Order: sequence, then structure tokens, then C-alpha cells
Amino acid sequence: MLSNPLKTLTKKEWLLWLASLAAVIISNLATNDLDLLTLMSALLGVTSLIFAAKGNVWAQFLMIVFCILYGIISFRFHYWGEMITYLGMTLPMAAWSAITWLQNPSEENENEVAIQTLNKKHIIGLIISTIIVTSIFYYILMWLDTPNIIFSTLSIVTSFVAASLTMLRSSYYAMGYAANDIVLIVLWVLASLENPAYIPVVVNFAIFLLNDMYGFVSWKKRELEHALIQ
Repeated sequence: MLSNPLKTLTKKEWLLWLASLAAVIISNLATNDLDLLTLMSALLGVTSLIFAAKGNVWAQFLMIVFCILYGIISFRFHYWGEMITYLGMTLPMAAWSAITWLQNPSEENENEVAIQTLNKKHIIGLIISTIIVTSIFYYILMWLDTPNIIFSTLSIVTSFVAASLTMLRSSYYAMGYAANDIVLIVLWVLASLENPAYIPVVVNFAIFLLNDMYGFVSWKKRELEHALIQ
């Protein structure tokens, strides 16, 4: 699973990846205040999502770097919830996901992770842990006087669910991240109203949303193919 992930991309995936990279670069260059950190994080994020759609473990390694860069961006706008969520939760869960993905390669293709169907134990555990994590983080956000706290809290919920589903190797991981993308689009639109320099961040997450939707379709297709083989 640690082989060159670019070799596994189809023509359609190459097109999606390159188009996404181009859109990110153009949107970031179009602003008067180019932020290289925002540009780098977006390029890494898009690439991570393409590899995640393939079930390739390199997606998790790139996600770890993305979390660090995004945490810095969030710190600069005082989006404490985003910073804490990505550095204190999404990053370690991405590292954990990398380990579980490496330990569970697909029987059909060793370059892809095996998809796992969630059982009742997984679902109940996910619900309970989400409630606990959200409650803890909400009070932390209140204490830090976080801007737009409602959407920041929603971001925590969707981020945790998405990261957990990724770790559990569920095909619904991408829907979790898609929901998180929508919340983040709202958050950074609000930030952009105060500082237009953050408009590229909004565009970046809109592109992430499209890639996450593709990831969901891709994993569902693999899941169906595996069921037919069985």
C-alpha cells in the first residue's frame, strides 16, 4: 500500500485531480493577498482526497500535514475550534487511520484498503463518543470565546464523525467529510465578510466538497463490486 499512488489513478481521476489543483491555484492567485500557506494546504488537501477516494494510505499521511497547515491558518483568524479540532483530533485520528489502513489491505487490490461494513457496536460507539467529544469541545470553545461558535461546534461534530468513519474504513467516511466541508464553507464565508483574503479558503473547501462526493461514489462502487464477488 506504500507504492506510488499516482500509478493507480484512472484517466478520470487524473482529470479530476488536475482540474481541482488548477481551480485551487487560480482562486488563490486571483486574490490581492496571496497566502502561500493557504495555497499549500489546499493543494495537499485536494491530493489527499483523491488518494482517499482510491482507498490509498498515502491519503492519511497527506492529511496529517494538511491538519498542521490548516491549524495554523485557523489560529491566525482565532478559529480556536478549527485549530483544536484538526490538531488535537483529526491529526491523531489520521495517524491512527494510516495504521489501520496499512493493516487491512483489500484482497482484490493490495494498493487499496479493505472496506468494512459498520455493525451495531460501531454505530453505538460512534454516537456515544460523538456526544462526549462534542460536549467537551463546546465548553472549550465557549471558554475561548470562539467566533461563530454554533458552526464551529458543528464542524467538530462532522470532523469527528468523518475521521472516525475513516478509521473504521467505512464507505460513508466521505459523506462525513462532505458535511464538514459544507460547515467549513459557511465558517469561512463568515470570516471572508470580515477579511476578503479568506475567500480562497471558501473556494478550496467547495472543491474539497466535490472531491469528497466523488470519494463516496468511488467507495460505494468498490463495495458493490466486492459484494458481487462474494
